[in-house]
Amino acid sequence: MSNRFRNSPSANLLHVATLGRTVGLKGDMKLNLYTDFPEQFKANSSFTLENGKDIILASYNPDRQLAHIKGIDSPEAAKALTNAKLFTTFEVTRERCNLGENEFFWFDLIGASVVEGESVLGKVQEIERIGPLDYLLVTTEASLVAKELPATFLIPYIDRFVLKADAIAKVITVEGGLDLLEAS
Repeated sequence: MSNRFRNSPSANLLHVATLGRTVGLKGDMKLNLYTDFPEQFKANSSFTLENGKDIILASYNPDRQLAHIKGIDSPEAAKALTNAKLFTTFEVTRERCNLGENEFFWFDLIGASVVEGESVLGKVQEIERIGPLDYLLVTTEASLVAKELPATFLIPYIDRFVLKADAIAKVITVEGGLDLLEAS
């Protein structure tokens, strides 16, 4: 789930899926999701391809992860879209996806300051999913790098380390983060 903004047609777009192989004779395609919100893939949902062209889903079967795109009605036409990335805007993502209490979109935490006690350890550069866990990739505060600590480090996004995340104030309070930095 890293590099979600790179290779997008615009910095305002979020990579949410990639079209996979064709299935059947009507142009259906596997949809490889890069999001925790599959509910945004439904009939008449529009997405932007990396070439800037907009597409509209005619249907989506979440059980089989099969999508059918309006106007793509043959395997040959679908094959031309194999490996195409689907993007959507941050605003549309907020509208289509329902967050629970104390849940955040990853893009809301990018750039957040990571603090432990009174010390700023750095800023969130990216959020990586490694196996079943999410990790904050933190760009270390310059004053700590000057003390010969690593330029970046990872903090597991679990209760033991992340005490509080405030997406509005862009501050994540951690415990044990300095230990992780020093051990990196």
